[in-house]
Amino acid sequence: MFTGLVEAIGIIRRVVKSPEGFSVDIEEPKIIQDCHLGDSIAVNGTCLTVTSLSGTGFVVGIAPETLRLTNLGSLKEGDSVNLERAVLSTTRMGGHFVQGHVDTVAEIVDKQPDQEAIVFTFRPRDPSVLKYIVYKGYIALDGVSLTVTYVDEATFSIMMISYTQSSVIMPTKNIGSLVNVEVDQLGKYTEKLVEAHIKEWFQKAKE
Repeated sequence: MFTGLVEAIGIIRRVVKSPEGFSVDIEEPKIIQDCHLGDSIAVNGTCLTVTSLSGTGFVVGIAPETLRLTNLGSLKEGDSVNLERAVLSTTRMGGHFVQGHVDTVAEIVDKQPDQEAIVFTFRPRDPSVLKYIVYKGYIALDGVSLTVTYVDEATFSIMMISYTQSSVIMPTKNIGSLVNVEVDQLGKYTEKLVEAHIKEWFQKAKE
């Protein structure tokens, strides 16, 4: 479990692609000070497991399903990534509950300044996630907890203030770039619960 508040920006030191799997070696001295084998770390909002530690960095393996659903497969040496360690019981929830289970990626289709802020507009690869995205609701983009400022049948937007811009990687991305999307899980649970009750009601109505 994560909060969507990025702790540090890591740098990709090495990418390993082989028949045995895909892994990345990430440099970040702050994170490594309290990092152990088997720990969960969100990398661009994707919950990954630390498989080895190396100097001032760590290595995480990335499963095929994760590569299909996220932007991690395009990582290369020198790229920056958002990092957040799993929450502690004493963590102040300044963001929202983020699982690190990416639903899809979204393409940046517009990027406009609004005084000191930046307004980003996205088109998700899987449009079915739009039903879970609501105006003024939570969303995690590359692991960053943000508030939805606009949503329609094809796109959604967020506004990023200047302080956040200095702490995450999204401002360096341009139109056409992809971000990882995790919608608020509350909508999914509510949908499943309501669907179950509706099916039960129809079944009883037929009897």
